[in-house]
Amino acid sequence: MPNRPTLTDKIDIVYLWVDGADPRWQANRRAAHARAVGDSDIAPYGDVGGRYRDNDELRYNLRALERFFPEHGHIYIVTDGQRPAWLRPGPGLSVIDHRDLMPAAALPVFDSGHIESYLHHIPNLSERFVYLNDDVFFGAPFDAAWWFSSAGVAVFREDTLLPDYAAMQTHESALVNASLLSRAWLAGRDPHYNHVARIFSHSPRPMLVSVMRELEREAPELFSSVRSTVFRSWAVPPLIPDLVPRWMVQHGRAVVREAPSMYLPSGAADADARFSELTERFGQLAFFCINDTCDDAEADSPELMRIGRALEQLLPTPSCFEEGGALPHRTAAHPVRPAARSRARLPAAVHDAVRAAG
Repeated sequence: MPNRPTLTDKIDIVYLWVDGADPRWQANRRAAHARAVGDSDIAPYGDVGGRYRDNDELRYNLRALERFFPEHGHIYIVTDGQRPAWLRPGPGLSVIDHRDLMPAAALPVFDSGHIESYLHHIPNLSERFVYLNDDVFFGAPFDAAWWFSSAGVAVFREDTLLPDYAAMQTHESALVNASLLSRAWLAGRDPHYNHVARIFSHSPRPMLVSVMRELEREAPELFSSVRSTVFRSWAVPPLIPDLVPRWMVQHGRAVVREAPSMYLPSGAADADARFSELTERFGQLAFFCINDTCDDAEADSPELMRIGRALEQLLPTPSCFEEGGALPHRTAAHPVRPAARSRARLPAAVHDAVRAAG
């Protein structure tokens, strides 16, 4: 087993980001979709506008990161030749182009499951890192010793049980099918494997580079398969949201935690009530997700405008990564302080949940 990193090691941050309104990107997507005509493997909701739309989540995500985890390490933003117009260049942040991370023959790719399978190959990435989709936010102070404990990295399951299919289903989401893939692959290698039919939460994902490389060596066929997709596929579901946490738990590299959190689908009938609850609980949530489920709604629809208003209310102060934001109190020679010196601690409600989870 690889040596576990110490709490003085830095913790880098990795985001995926896409601007679905970019004309060049749109042209590439249309061309790729035309080549995929008749492809029955595209997952339900696997190629809708909401999957690619930029509601300015990354801007507010960086504000939340600066507020709740100011001692983070280097930030990597993985994109398809894009860069947010508001982003301020600096020594603590790098934009990674798909072309610098993935084989040219595989591009363009519009499946996040394909893209994220390469994240642990980012050059100079720290052993400990946290991967976030840009719609998943820290909502309370980050405690490195809780997210990366001696018991393993923290992972979270939702409460709702999934349908218990015998095999992957064309009509189901990629995440449901990811659970079924995990069951088949893990049970095939360990007769004592006990599958819990629950989706893992939309959460920040603490990860270890060495562990990801180990799994890639153990499951080369699965990595090869997910790296063959162009759009999200029901038949080739992503590995990071399901197989990775299950495999880590099975091998003692992760521990299932419980923590206050929220999931807000923007298209839900009760979205107004959920956003009000988020405002009330902000600062006491370990994390929250505002998922754009409005599919192909117009960019100025009320459901989507509500996302920006809510985030601006919660996180009004520009981060040092924004043009016009306050300059960071660090230099290229000393980009961050060690994570162990962080004075930020989880709220009491989160600590209570940790004790309850063991």
